[in-house]
Formats: sequence, structure tokens, C-alpha cells
Amino acid sequence: MAATTTRLLLLGAVALFEPVNGYQIRRELMSWQVDQWANVNPGSIYHGLGGLVTDGLAVRHDLTDGARDVAVYELTDGGRAEFDRLLTDAVVTVNVFDRREFHAAFGMLPMLGQEKALELLAHRRRALDAAVIEFPVDGRAEDHPHVPPHALRGLQLWGAEARAELLWLNGVIEDLRSGRLDLSSEGWTPPADDPGHQMTADRDRYREMIGQRQPARNATSQ
Repeated sequence: MAATTTRLLLLGAVALFEPVNGYQIRRELMSWQVDQWANVNPGSIYHGLGGLVTDGLAVRHDLTDGARDVAVYELTDGGRAEFDRLLTDAVVTVNVFDRREFHAAFGMLPMLGQEKALELLAHRRRALDAAVIEFPVDGRAEDHPHVPPHALRGLQLWGAEARAELLWLNGVIEDLRSGRLDLSSEGWTPPADDPGHQMTADRDRYREMIGQRQPARNATSQ
């Protein structure tokens, strides 16, 4: 599960900003606090980028940018297909005990577009509706004779969290349908000091530099 979440985050970060260097990916993902909820640390980010290259999901370009050498990454066609697969699976698959993949996918929801996001979130809602039925609402031990009372309360907590997600999900879907939540690039403008503006400028420069070079070589480190 953790490895899949890391791969989804890395593929998504590259897809968002490609061509993008390893430090920029690290900074972006750490700003999402992935070290707190996805067990992703800076070392695993660089290692994971090398894994994407080794597996043919990304290409690495070694460029000289001014006075420094940088490794810049782009997804292959296979990488984009794998990202689409992982993103879709993470949205529609309900695991009430571990929502890390869904949290990762939800952060990349604009990449699906409004219509596709609605379709997949509606699918998740149906699955979540079915899942919450399995969890007891109250603490009547006589209805669950094979479950210790403290464990029954634990199951109630899992159920309460699942029902809270369902309530939240209903609100997200309603806001998407009404247009109150806009996933397009016009829905939010980052502030002037947002690092994304510099990443956009770097991306344009990297594209020009890559266009002047031979095809990228594979490598497994930054």
C-alpha cells in the first residue's frame, strides 16, 4: 500500500510539472506534508524517481542549468498510462482502514477533469455506502456476542470515520455538480509568491534545453 501511494504521488508530481527536476518534486511533495500522512520522506522521493526511470515510466535528462547540473524528469507514455490507472483505482477503491491512497488521489483530482472526477467519486460513494453497513452504529454487546466490548467500540470508530467520509463525499459531489467547486485551472489562481510560478518558468526553459539535446539516458539516481 505505501509503495503504491508513493508511486502515485511521484507519477502525479512529475505529470503536473514535467519536465521537472528532482528538488522541485521533493519540495512540492513535502509541501503536501506527505511525510506526515503517506510515510514518504525525501530519500524515498529520490529513490522512487530512479525506480520510475528503471521501470520505463519516466525518462531522466541530465542538464546543465547555469552553473549547476540538474536531473530533469518526464513521464513516458507508459508512465502516463500507469498514473491514470493508479489514480482511478485510488479514487474508486474504498478501504475504510487506510485512506492514504485516496488522499493522494484527491490532491490530484483536477488532473481528471470535472466530468471524470464526478464519475469516479460517484463510484466511490456507492462503494462507501455498502462498506458502512458492515460497521455497528451503537455499542450493544448482545448483538455481537463474539466481539469483546472494547473491540466493538473500536469497530464503531472505524464506522464513524467511514460515515464522516460519506457525509463529506456527498458535499464534494454536490459542489462539483453545482459548479461551486471548480477543478479547472480557472478555479484558483496561486499567489504571486507561489513556487509554482518559478516551476513554470523552469519548465519552459527545460523544454527548450531538452529539445536541443539527444534523447535522454536512463539512470537510477538523481
